[in-house]
Amino acid sequence: MRKLAQTATAPQPSRPTGVTFACAASAMPVAICTAHAYLLIGCDVTHIDADKVAAALAGGGRGIVGPLVSRKDYTVSGIRRTEPGQVEVHACETDIFYVTEGEATFVTGGTVVGGKQTAPGQIRGKDISGGQTMTLKKGDVVTIPAGTPHWFKTVSPSVSYLTVKVIK
Repeated sequence: MRKLAQTATAPQPSRPTGVTFACAASAMPVAICTAHAYLLIGCDVTHIDADKVAAALAGGGRGIVGPLVSRKDYTVSGIRRTEPGQVEVHACETDIFYVTEGEATFVTGGTVVGGKQTAPGQIRGKDISGGQTMTLKKGDVVTIPAGTPHWFKTVSPSVSYLTVKVIK
């Protein structure tokens, strides 16, 4: 427990140094209080078996098997693409992609060409004008803030990635 207490009082960039932040209910350092709260109320830990993750990442076409995890404020999905997609803009969802296999040309930012609302807070289009183009490959991570146009422009021959979607 002493190590947790030291961690809780360590200087942090946005907090003044030398200050101990404690849980108001118990006067325990925050790290210990947080661990204590998890023990008392439980936590929403989810384990996804490697076989289920592999199945999601190996799906044919735009192989969304359904979210691996779905909560009110986030989802986790495995996706495999074998062809380009449409431009997407999510008003209230930040996407985080971790590429596990393959390669793709990915475009972010700019202006959506031919955009149409497909659902509340969701826009799809056919092209991006003035965006930033990058090559995604195995091991890459890309974060796309809510409201940012993004598009898998080319896929060669396929790309598989885990998506964490953080919902505002």
